[in-house]
Amino acid sequence: MKISTKGRYALRMLIDLAEHGSAGFVPLKDIAERQNISKKYLEQIIPLFNRTDMLRTNRGAQGGYMLARTPDKYTVGEVLRLTEGPLAPVACAEQDPVLCDRSVDCATLPVWRGLNKAINDYLDSITLQDILDQQRERYANDYVI
Repeated sequence: MKISTKGRYALRMLIDLAEHGSAGFVPLKDIAERQNISKKYLEQIIPLFNRTDMLRTNRGAQGGYMLARTPDKYTVGEVLRLTEGPLAPVACAEQDPVLCDRSVDCATLPVWRGLNKAINDYLDSITLQDILDQQRERYANDYVI
């Protein structure tokens, strides 16, 4: 499994919103500058979130985006499934019932299902708040005498 630029940038955008959201709505151009991501690319990612309850938007001079929930309510898995689709390493790992004719005799199906579970459990265990806390801890311990 390989996460695309779209998934990585969407996650960075949401982390940026979590970090700067206390200031209110954050303009996309500010996120683009801080994250060194093209504003045009972010404009292609935003529509994915318009159909969800993940972002609030505001138009006009004070316009921009903000998280609709607190950062601890967003998981990395949720973000990546929205941007990437299913995270299963093979199609049959996410199917229930499995549609493959070989599923009854497939020796590898348990391997793929186990990997799928491990991927999803891991990514669903990490929240935006966890990432922010980890980042703050890293910078708090980064001092020179």
